[in-house]
Amino acid sequence: MLVVLDITKTNHLHVIKSVAKNAAQTPSQSVYKNVNISSAVKKLTVAVLSLGLLSCIAYPQSGANFMESENTNNSVTEILPNSGKPVVYQVFTRLFGNTNTTNKPWGTLKENGVGKFSDFTPQALQSIKALGTTHIWYTGVPHHALATSYLKIGITDDDPDVIKGRAGSPYAVKDYYNVNPDLADNPANRLQEFEALIQRTHQHDMKVVIDIVPNHVARRYHSFSSRHDNFGANDDTSKTYSRDNNFYYIPNTPFVLPEGVAETVLGCAVTGKDQHHLVDGQFDEFPAKWTGNGSRAPQPDINDWYETVKINYGVKPDGSYDFPKLPEAYRNMPVEEHAAFWANKSLPDSWYKFRDIAIYWLDKGVDGFRFDMAEMVPVEFWSFLNSAIKQRNPEAFLLAEVYQPDKYRDYIQLGKMDYLYDKVGFYDTLKSIVRGEGKVSELVSTRKDVADISSHMLNFLENHDEQRIPSADFAGSAKQGKPALTVSALINTAPFLLYFGQDVGEDGSEDMGFGSPTRTTIFDYAGVPAHQRWMNLGKFDGGQSTAEEISLRRFYENVMQIASNNTAIRGDFVSLHQANLNQAVLEGNSYEELQRARPRAYTEQQFAFIRHAENNAILVIANFSKEATGEFTLTIPSGDMTEINALGRRFNSTKPIIVKALLPHDDATMTATDNGLEITISLAGLESKVFDLVPY
Repeated sequence: MLVVLDITKTNHLHVIKSVAKNAAQTPSQSVYKNVNISSAVKKLTVAVLSLGLLSCIAYPQSGANFMESENTNNSVTEILPNSGKPVVYQVFTRLFGNTNTTNKPWGTLKENGVGKFSDFTPQALQSIKALGTTHIWYTGVPHHALATSYLKIGITDDDPDVIKGRAGSPYAVKDYYNVNPDLADNPANRLQEFEALIQRTHQHDMKVVIDIVPNHVARRYHSFSSRHDNFGANDDTSKTYSRDNNFYYIPNTPFVLPEGVAETVLGCAVTGKDQHHLVDGQFDEFPAKWTGNGSRAPQPDINDWYETVKINYGVKPDGSYDFPKLPEAYRNMPVEEHAAFWANKSLPDSWYKFRDIAIYWLDKGVDGFRFDMAEMVPVEFWSFLNSAIKQRNPEAFLLAEVYQPDKYRDYIQLGKMDYLYDKVGFYDTLKSIVRGEGKVSELVSTRKDVADISSHMLNFLENHDEQRIPSADFAGSAKQGKPALTVSALINTAPFLLYFGQDVGEDGSEDMGFGSPTRTTIFDYAGVPAHQRWMNLGKFDGGQSTAEEISLRRFYENVMQIASNNTAIRGDFVSLHQANLNQAVLEGNSYEELQRARPRAYTEQQFAFIRHAENNAILVIANFSKEATGEFTLTIPSGDMTEINALGRRFNSTKPIIVKALLPHDDATMTATDNGLEITISLAGLESKVFDLVPY
């Protein structure tokens, strides 16, 4: 069923209430929950797709009662067509649908359970979609090395001596032309089951992203597809380097396991039923290959990426290139010109192998890739690969992991990446503010460092590499991350990334085997407790969640719906921070004295900014302090007003104008003064407020 509502300034409240009431009278729950009605744009078309499928986002009665005790008057949920920024939901596929709560350290698949492709039901996908998601990054899909045996379906066993954890690292890929058999109900049909998941995801109006790990592969890579050559199959292993070798070698020298690695193999539980026939403290590799992180030692260190081997892209051991250098003039040329540049060149064999891998998955329906450790591969290769991808699918989504700010522009402009992680600048600075160690002015400064490429810099608060917000090593509480979510999700036009379980306060405290807690294991079989409570045995309705978890989930939905659906997000950014900090300091002798004497003034623990497009503008203000601000006046200086076309001449008089709340908080009054626009507000501890600045 498709219901289309034309919601105008005069009738949007009546129509939404009417549809919500009618839907509630059917067995299906209403699609509308928890987005402030007053946030409807001046003329809004709402598409409600199959109300029967959307019951998954209904909250349990206990949770609803809890929320009624908060300031949630006139709030409902809408599923709107995307008109803001992309939102990427990263799901660790193996963990997402697992309902097993045993969580035995180093537990086997049978003991701890594992999630499947089939766990991404319509209810699950709609629960993900309710967070504003436009792209799902299914992490850990390509077939990687793992300790579980699938000899029955013709897959050779992997050696646990070079596997991290029982379930294995998703970044030690052993077959790029198939998928992890753990994830299939019928491992023999695993590829078909993933293809069905791609289709289901598309049916829910979301795109599919998977990993490609170009820098390294599993220590013993072996594709079971007869159509494709294996990496290293034609290498000349007598040479350390040859342009068309896929690997680097240490001739005439055997590989030796790192010292201490035996203590990490299956948790040392290698007796009785836990015994694996390949665990013997040895791994047969002759000659030894360079390790994935670049170690050239035949016996890598225990902290090296010893389970992987480095791919050769035609970079000689001395660092010089064995391929044409991309001219600087191509920095601003379109992908078509890049593709033409490489078309008639003779290039290293590894380049073609990874191009074929990417095209293979595009042809399966995958919509984009997250490239692991892209900075460890030459920019020229990315120009070659990404231009080939864009020739096949111009809308392909290309996200890369690059941690060296001085290389950002090369990977975007020459390498033709769509987006890079803004980790070293934005994330690290924001984390320090959340922890009470940094100042908002430092965040403003780091943003200026990438102002020219901000539309390419993806923000996040969690991913599989980073600590969970509630973990003791990060913030210690999910509530601490709420202002950070508002700021990072709404500050730019680039995509925002959510990690599964983040929206219900997963703390990553389970010590499951390989690695340490705080990050949620990516190496072992596990259940994820807070996420499992939200999942509620496949209902995805929060039926087992605590009241605090449900409140957090609703906050995430509210903020992410603004990020993905408000047109102002596609426009420009105006920081109000320094102007309001200066205004406050004028009334005191110093910033430090000001905080002691006037704790209600705007300080380094608040951040205010505006996002505006031609016909829309929103004001965002977040309080990083646990303490309430009390009432204070925020100013939009006259100079900034002139940049915001959406405001026009609406604030020319001194008559106060009501500005509407876009989160579940009160509306506010804004007045034009000689200084600009002024709004008097207060913020509770860790509260965020977002206002629609364009008056009705």
